[in-house]
Amino acid sequence: MKRGRARTSAPPEPGAGRFYMISVVSKAYGIHPQTLRLYEREGLLKPSRTDGNTRLYSEADLKQLEVILNLTRELGVNLAGVEIVLNMRRKMEQVQGEVGEFVGWVRQELARAAQEGWQERLQQALVRLPKAPTSAEPLEAVAGEPRTPQGGAE
Repeated sequence: MKRGRARTSAPPEPGAGRFYMISVVSKAYGIHPQTLRLYEREGLLKPSRTDGNTRLYSEADLKQLEVILNLTRELGVNLAGVEIVLNMRRKMEQVQGEVGEFVGWVRQELARAAQEGWQERLQQALVRLPKAPTSAEPLEAVAGEPRTPQGGAE
């Protein structure tokens, strides 16, 4: 993730949920406003901004902040580690979404195949292999060649 000044996001849409100013968030979580600004500089939080450039933290931002605070306070993870954990969580959520889409596609294909009679097509497509020899059948009966004794003379 790039460090430095993060791009500001679009102002929140009216009726898009509750938003909180930096002073309210810092008091509610017992952290200094500069800490929130640091998290933003590091790319860990991305609050939206008003036209006057005031930071507004959404419910999703607060959930992200709670994860960050849990990692740093409870688990002792530094900010570089927090960044790695957050990136891994994002990737895991993305993969879960892709797996969900794939499972949906497989279910859809199975339902379609069931309607089209896939068992009959599968039986037609299978190649019949020659019968494997059993212990009761001599090899020459299967292979069509006479069997020679191992240690004996003919």
